[in-house]
Amino acid sequence: PLLVTLSVTLTVTPTVTLSPSPSVVTMLSSSFRRGTGVVGRHLSQQYRCMGTAKSFHIDTPENTVETKFDFTEENYERVKKILGKYPTNYKQSGIIPLLDLAQRQHGGWLPVAAMDKVAQIVEAAPTRVYEVASFYTMFNRTKVGKYFIQLCGTTPCMICGSEDIKRTIEDHLGIQNGQTTPDGMFTLLEVECLGACANAPMIQMNDDYYECLTPETTIQLLEKCKANDVPVMGKWGSLPMNGQVSCEGPLGKTSLTWKEPVPAAVAVDRFKDGTVDPSTVKKHMAY
Repeated sequence: PLLVTLSVTLTVTPTVTLSPSPSVVTMLSSSFRRGTGVVGRHLSQQYRCMGTAKSFHIDTPENTVETKFDFTEENYERVKKILGKYPTNYKQSGIIPLLDLAQRQHGGWLPVAAMDKVAQIVEAAPTRVYEVASFYTMFNRTKVGKYFIQLCGTTPCMICGSEDIKRTIEDHLGIQNGQTTPDGMFTLLEVECLGACANAPMIQMNDDYYECLTPETTIQLLEKCKANDVPVMGKWGSLPMNGQVSCEGPLGKTSLTWKEPVPAAVAVDRFKDGTVDPSTVKKHMAY
């Protein structure tokens, strides 16, 4: 038999990192906002890894490049306090908290105009803000309902019945995963682990955790939201819907029973003027 030997030649091209020119940054910014041009053509069908939101912007009637956004006077005071936490030459460190502030002002989601406003405030190219907003799942770049339900579907919650909770929400509200009710009240999105595995299954609704859910308590929660009578969070910042306190079992607190340590003493008037000098933070925090 013949022995055939194949010779393969590999050509390795070194990777070169280039700093984009201002014109390139402008092109990328425009492509992101419109979903067109170089970025739009090559990414028109791509999604951010492990996410459900597209990595670029698509115009909608309420969210175009021409849409106007500005912070309220009250929120401009918050903007000053946020930027006051960072040295003046590090304004871009405030991008995440400023985007969060803009999202809360705008009903739970970020239009392009809000991202542009943040870029203007921190003196950064709009692209720098877009890449932050499109990376973190805490930012919603499309409109969501008044009650944004994020349902954990990772293994511990799945084993404990998250699929039943998902079906209950879909059937009760008449929507599917990723959809919003016609009245704009609820949006449902299945997400990865939210870190409340001990109290699975659970959902995060806006900022709050509702845990130890059953189909019955899920319907009760949804009906309370429809009546604008949202249950108040429990002592430890979440609300197990089965009546328990935090992660305690049926026997109550059986571990970590020692007395809580007394925090270090700090000056009561340390922030009386509303400003913070970054160089003195350790002193203020009693380090």
